[in-house]
Amino acid sequence: MNIGIMGGTFNPIHHGHMILSEFIREELSLDRIIFIPTGNPPHKDRRQVLDGQIRKEMIDLAIESNKKFFLSTIEIDRNGISYTIDTLRELKSIYPKDQLYMIIGADSLLELHTWKDFERLISITSFIVCNRYGSENQEVIRRINDLNHRYGGNIIGIETPIIDISSTNIRQRVKKNLSIKYLVSESVEEYISKNKLYK
Repeated sequence: MNIGIMGGTFNPIHHGHMILSEFIREELSLDRIIFIPTGNPPHKDRRQVLDGQIRKEMIDLAIESNKKFFLSTIEIDRNGISYTIDTLRELKSIYPKDQLYMIIGADSLLELHTWKDFERLISITSFIVCNRYGSENQEVIRRINDLNHRYGGNIIGIETPIIDISSTNIRQRVKKNLSIKYLVSESVEEYISKNKLYK
């Protein structure tokens, strides 16, 4: 199987995540997408991130209608800070015969050299780098070619639709009592309202 790995804080998960995941799945003929919410993300302010169990429940609600979307809680279940290299090693042991594709944004690609054990990371998994339609980002293309050549990586660049939805904006809208309809699924919207999240 070809499996896409969509990691993130998902604080909360929104339609942008869903549209992008389905687009990539179809474009690259992936068999499934696994959403992995972060545990203690090393690059984020932990005070602003909801508990992993709450974020997991919102992902469950958001993906329930798509049979190609799955959820893994391996980072939430792990104690301490979660690094991508540890997650991918664990996934490799779960899916030893499958091809894993880590989905990242162009901004993450440019910071990849700062990730823990990034050379090993490139050697054990493939990467799908999302580049927005029409943004001929020569720096991203150059970096992909450089990493593939230097480390024998399998990094694939893909032009993706521009989806201007952010979790930060959704949290701000909730705090101001503004509608988040059509930004998140109806079930996630109801969950946020019912549990008085982001207030």
